[in-house]
Amino acid sequence: MSFIKLTDLDLAGKRVLIRADLNVPVKDGKVTSDARISASMPTIEHCMKAGAKVQVMSHRGRPEEGKVDDENSMQPIADDMSAKLGSEVRLVKDYLDNAPEIADGEVVLFENVRFNAGEKKDNEDLAKQYAALCDVFVMDAFGTAHRAQASTHGAGKFAPTACAGLLLASELDNLAKALAEPARPMVAIVGGSKVSTKLTVLEALSEKVDQLVVGGGIANTFLKAMGNNVGKSLCEDDLVGTAQELVEKMKARGANIPIATDVVCGKEFSETAEATLKAAGDVEDDDMIFDIGPDSAKELAEIISKAGTIVWNGPVGVFEFDQFGEGTKTVSMAIADADGFSLAGGGDTIAAIQKYDIYDKVSYISTAGGAFLEYLEGKTLPAVAMLEERAKG
Repeated sequence: MSFIKLTDLDLAGKRVLIRADLNVPVKDGKVTSDARISASMPTIEHCMKAGAKVQVMSHRGRPEEGKVDDENSMQPIADDMSAKLGSEVRLVKDYLDNAPEIADGEVVLFENVRFNAGEKKDNEDLAKQYAALCDVFVMDAFGTAHRAQASTHGAGKFAPTACAGLLLASELDNLAKALAEPARPMVAIVGGSKVSTKLTVLEALSEKVDQLVVGGGIANTFLKAMGNNVGKSLCEDDLVGTAQELVEKMKARGANIPIATDVVCGKEFSETAEATLKAAGDVEDDDMIFDIGPDSAKELAEIISKAGTIVWNGPVGVFEFDQFGEGTKTVSMAIADADGFSLAGGGDTIAAIQKYDIYDKVSYISTAGGAFLEYLEGKTLPAVAMLEERAKG
């Protein structure tokens, strides 16, 4: 992949416009989880120190497009950034009509881009308005790189120069390291409730990896494909045939989808549900499978310990309830202890990483969910394609 990197450019005195991903949860006017803001700060600080006039923009929430909505204002994010930088970050609301006056080394934050009509549809006139505000456009929002929108894609097409920010470049470097030339054996762990939502990812990974671990509701469809009763568990009957094909396809090239031999069941989906350990073949009609058992978890831990590359997206059980969390905990600890290169992404995965406190033991944690999955599928991300196009001059 070849694109211009932020670090290649002289930014002194230049008007820089950074598209960051600052879509963070806010409660009572205060940011409650600042991970995405923290991940974006190195790019912002680099531009500040280089003496640029720094303008930052992002979306937040899902307001009705084209309407200003106080509930989704960027003000709490501006407050959080001000605290991090130790200097005021002004929130600029009318930037499309009045280009803001900014001092060299100053940072301002634009109001929510989704308040602008045409943002989601990548409207060309809006994209040109963004582009006119800068000398250098910096795409740093990997979390939205899979969406062709005016602030992520169009603005970069029309800006005088477009480059990748530090976070975006780091995301792409690490994804390429895990997927382009992975150290073998390569293991992918794909959890989630439904095969249908992850089917394209499973198909793409089934051609690349040595072991494809399926977890969560997805695993139930595979258990059923192997002839097991899954009771009342979440399961997609219409995809049982697809699961069988994936197992056969991998077997044919000497690769494997490990299927659980023991499972943890409950009679109802609740925090107080009693957890019962059973052999995979002993599930009753009124059982619901909520986790893998200790034997299956131990087998996965051994596979992970020998891996050269581990790609992780999704838990293997209902880990939010502790009695159904042991499988995900064992897998998490195995990844933390593994010598191989580990790459994790997606909201539930990050929640598990936080719960089991292994943040600093995963080689690389992607800030993205959707873009991470689309990259794993081998899809071209519009914002990345735009940067590559611009690098050709």
